[in-house]
Amino acid sequence: MEKLTNFFTNLMRKYLPDPFVFAIGLTLLTMILSIVVEGQGFKEMTLNWGNGFWDLLAFTAQMAVILAAGYVLATSPLIDKLLNKIASKVRTPKAAIIVATLVGGIGCYLNWGFGLVIGSVMAKKLAMKVKGVHYPLIIASAYSGFTLYGLGLSASIPVLISTPGHPMEKTMGVIPLSETIFSPPVIMTSIVLIITLPMLNAMLHPKRKENIIEINPSAFSEETAAATELLEENTLANKLNNSRLLSFIIGIIGIIYVCIYFYDGHSLNLNIVNFIILFLGILLLGSPAKYIASLNEGIKTISGIILQYPFYAGIMAIMTGSGLVNTIAKGFVHFSSAESLPFWGLISSFFINYFAPSAGGHWVVQGPFMIDAAKELHSSLSQTSMSVMLGSAWNDLVQPFWLLPALAISKLKLKDVMGYTVVMMFWVGIVYIAAVLVMGYLF
Repeated sequence: MEKLTNFFTNLMRKYLPDPFVFAIGLTLLTMILSIVVEGQGFKEMTLNWGNGFWDLLAFTAQMAVILAAGYVLATSPLIDKLLNKIASKVRTPKAAIIVATLVGGIGCYLNWGFGLVIGSVMAKKLAMKVKGVHYPLIIASAYSGFTLYGLGLSASIPVLISTPGHPMEKTMGVIPLSETIFSPPVIMTSIVLIITLPMLNAMLHPKRKENIIEINPSAFSEETAAATELLEENTLANKLNNSRLLSFIIGIIGIIYVCIYFYDGHSLNLNIVNFIILFLGILLLGSPAKYIASLNEGIKTISGIILQYPFYAGIMAIMTGSGLVNTIAKGFVHFSSAESLPFWGLISSFFINYFAPSAGGHWVVQGPFMIDAAKELHSSLSQTSMSVMLGSAWNDLVQPFWLLPALAISKLKLKDVMGYTVVMMFWVGIVYIAAVLVMGYLF
């Protein structure tokens, strides 16, 4: 196992560029494919790219808010105390790897934005406390739990298609969550991963001492002074800035709104998730000034997303405008039967996710064709939709875009952790492939 891990780690360190360079490379590759494969003219391709570059600006803002506000929530005193208590019980490097994976995985199952941050924060705490932990591996292990979001409560595609009035309701109807994330095969898949993934990650820990890279605490010394200036002068302005009462009042009003929202029958979506995370953070931080200080740290985790997401929006626009996404999906669906369509949906989704690393945006371009194929082959609409979700979540393990927050929190480079996530990707692929085959042939 160590030889396999070392092979991929060395490979990534030699040849894998930074995430922004990866996004530029994918853009150029998509442009070439649209011209060579689809026969699109250079002018038309360029217009599609430029016109679509800002199409996902609102979604980019949603992603940025959920990660920045998620950071604040994950580092709030209450959560921080809980994480410190968990970390205090851990004694060995392998136990630390298992705990980091579980915290990241369970967190992402509940909400992907919160889990993506809390996993990395937990991993960093464990690396600080437990001597002999291989730092790149524990960060990769915490991130590997991100794949569980595709099976969990914030899985974008199942949540979207369970919402009345969703964009594809006329062609596929409303699919309840009981047929997707709460179906027996998906629940069983979640259990298998939450048990086996931590065990796999622990097995990847280097045995030789010379191969272990420990955390450098001095790299994070600036973070400990984040809130030192909050209580300096006894002025009215500072009293307001540090008022617990103001935070409590606005926080409670926010929570009341959430209760009314769900009582009136509205469904979960990204905006309400962001609202919940924002106002819980305000309540838990205790004052406006403390919230701002913590948010300033959280904003460091989202700079790459703000820069890169428009590039992926441009890639999606090229794929949609040229018909490239249909060509890729049709190439896989050509081999499909009613039973095997979920399998080919998973595989095609895995590759398409390199070009469209957001399940929601991904579904916009791949979903219509997959649903048409499911209806033509009399295949299950819920299983086909879930297979696209799982393909996206599977690919996220090797999609540099979603690693950006973990890299910002850990201060590591992409090449430091990607070798480990590649090995994790192989195991998760086996589990997901088995799951969709069981869905297609037995349910």
